[in-house]
Amino acid sequence: MPTLTDLVRDHTDLTETDVEWLHALVSDWQLLADLSFADLLLWVPLRSGAAVPADEQGGRGGRRGGALDTNAAVQGWVAIAQMRPTTGPTAYSEDLVGKVVRTGRRGLIDVAWRERRIVREGDPEWGSGIPVREESIPVRRGAKILGVIQRSTNLSSARTPSRLELTYLQSASDLAKMISEGRFPVPGEEPNMVRSPRVGDGLMRLDRGGGVTYASPNAQSAYRRLGLPSDLVGESLGKVTADLCDTGEPLEEALSVVLSGRAPREVEVESNGSVMQLRTIPLVVGGTRIGAIVLCRDVTELRWRDRELMTKDATIREIHHRVKNNLQTVAALLRLQARRLRIPEGRAALDEAVRRVGSIAIVHETLSHTPDELIDFDDIADRVIMMAGEVSTPETKVEPKRTGSFGVLPAEVATPLAMALTELLQNALEHGLANRFGTLEVVARRYGEGGAPSEPAGVRVWGEWPDSGASEPHAPKEAPRGPGDGPRLVAIVTDDGVGLPPDFDVESSNSLGLQIVRTLIVGELGGRLDFRDRPGGGTEVTVDVPLDHNHRSGPRA
Repeated sequence: MPTLTDLVRDHTDLTETDVEWLHALVSDWQLLADLSFADLLLWVPLRSGAAVPADEQGGRGGRRGGALDTNAAVQGWVAIAQMRPTTGPTAYSEDLVGKVVRTGRRGLIDVAWRERRIVREGDPEWGSGIPVREESIPVRRGAKILGVIQRSTNLSSARTPSRLELTYLQSASDLAKMISEGRFPVPGEEPNMVRSPRVGDGLMRLDRGGGVTYASPNAQSAYRRLGLPSDLVGESLGKVTADLCDTGEPLEEALSVVLSGRAPREVEVESNGSVMQLRTIPLVVGGTRIGAIVLCRDVTELRWRDRELMTKDATIREIHHRVKNNLQTVAALLRLQARRLRIPEGRAALDEAVRRVGSIAIVHETLSHTPDELIDFDDIADRVIMMAGEVSTPETKVEPKRTGSFGVLPAEVATPLAMALTELLQNALEHGLANRFGTLEVVARRYGEGGAPSEPAGVRVWGEWPDSGASEPHAPKEAPRGPGDGPRLVAIVTDDGVGLPPDFDVESSNSLGLQIVRTLIVGELGGRLDFRDRPGGGTEVTVDVPLDHNHRSGPRA
């Protein structure tokens, strides 16, 4: 189904400012539909010269015209939005968004547009076997009429209305007048809170002075949970709410202004262990403020859950922080032990352990500053690369660098990947670039997430080797995956060192570092690992990791 913006762009001459106004209206017109017990359709005029149907089967909306009036200011209409009520039966079971009709097929709409006023139909219409009362409301922004709202009420379940229903209908009538006068949506009003109160959650009607003239049963119950022992009707809502929430601490200055109906805003109040969300809509008709509608909703359970989640998030971050501190303590102890050893092999082993522990500590340090378990891995990769450069001997003067982006990764991928990257960089420095100048680069690339990734210059990426035959002695033992096999990350560690030994085999290698890399990438992340000679000398190590969060034991490297 096309969006409102698409329909306006394709069929009308409305400006971007007009579209913003219509978006604001549509985002809040569930309120009007529920108060009216009616369906809403938003019609806007077609641009001049636009194609209109040669014939149209009519439908609800007023008198059906005959031939197309070529002299009419508007040649036709397109429905760009539709809303059904949650408080009553719908008049339209079908979706009408995108429907185009010519002038004369919706008589009330034509009149409302031409005369710039609300138009009501006297007798119900029986077009689909049910009685429907029609009404058209012009949508005004400033001095400009942007379109017309068709309000259709299903009268099949009509009965004597209760006081609640009469209050709803009166409030709907006032809102309709405000729409036709360009006062709703309120210009400059802040966006509504997520899951703002709805009509059925609780409604109060205020007079000009902020006194409650009507409170729905749900609204009365919500205030009783706040601690109000008496009825709301006749009370000043601002004063009552301020008294209930008086804890001895300064209250928000705007609270009384908002709850007296003088300002459009949403607030939350808390008292007696309950939390209530309130939204005030001032009613201004004919330039005069006649009162306000206040919607309320008990959000105690939602806020309790939010606080529980915040507490859990804070606890998780604190755990990551403490794990990082403990790992750094372990690394410091290992470093002290290494300095006391006189055996070079033992010293080297402890130094390697320090680097491995440090790479894990970096991940936990990052997690301690994030609200979730997602990490911008580029920062971690840069720190791991810098750590590898710091331990290179002064004779080599190798400065590792990163090309491309790892992006955001879940913690379950980031931790083993950081350790594997540390091992591969250290292996390149110790074996490929030992006692010589050279370059060491990490190239990162993501696939399967929309859009073609940029190709790092001079590097062949997994799945793009020209041949897996004899000319490529280190080609993958299984067919590489392509960009269409789901989201994945490809990282390449490349150097221009001495290259791989002639008889090199990663599966039979007795190097602890390579065994760790293979276990992490293939076994834990379900990825692929490939070592090969780099064209022009040196080594390329390709790591291919799936990002579908379903990591299992992967194929053999």
